[in-house]
Amino acid sequence: MHQISKIQKAIKFAVKTHEVYQKQKRKGKDVSYITHPLTVGIILSRIGASDDVVCAGILHDTIEDSIPEKKVNFEMLEQRFGTDVAQMVLDVTETDKTLPWEERKKQAVEHVKKFSHDSLLVKSADVISNLAEILDDYARYGEQVFSHFNAPKEKNFEYKLKVIAAILKRWPANPVAGELRRLAGKIKKSIIII
Repeated sequence: MHQISKIQKAIKFAVKTHEVYQKQKRKGKDVSYITHPLTVGIILSRIGASDDVVCAGILHDTIEDSIPEKKVNFEMLEQRFGTDVAQMVLDVTETDKTLPWEERKKQAVEHVKKFSHDSLLVKSADVISNLAEILDDYARYGEQVFSHFNAPKEKNFEYKLKVIAAILKRWPANPVAGELRRLAGKIKKSIIII
């Protein structure tokens, strides 16, 4: 049985960070950003992840995407949710947004190779949520979907495939390995990677 109060607390914290303080939206859409971390939390809950992993999934973008006036940091998450949750969130966070896109993504792939299984679960659910949405949008709207991203389609999908490969190499028995492989196959079959 999940500790609902801790999960509710994580939801409230993520809603404040993404919705209340900045009305953050999904790229190129009039859809509240909070739908993404909640989806990540649901994916993790459905596979039977621990409460801490579910909380980390819900909170996974709070450090990276918080505004300067209400900046979220490791210590804040550690105080409210414990060291394990804070560490998982920090693991999946791109800490230097000033770097060029390609360098950030290269570092992110390298970092995955050192993740604990719990951090791999959070990253896996994040990739599944994002990639499923991007592929759906691409099927509906075509190339224009990528006009809202910092990299073109080919580089975007190339990065996603590298992350999936790094996750699966680090933990082949990952409970969502099948879904990651399915999404990778969908990219390879339906989109030409240059």
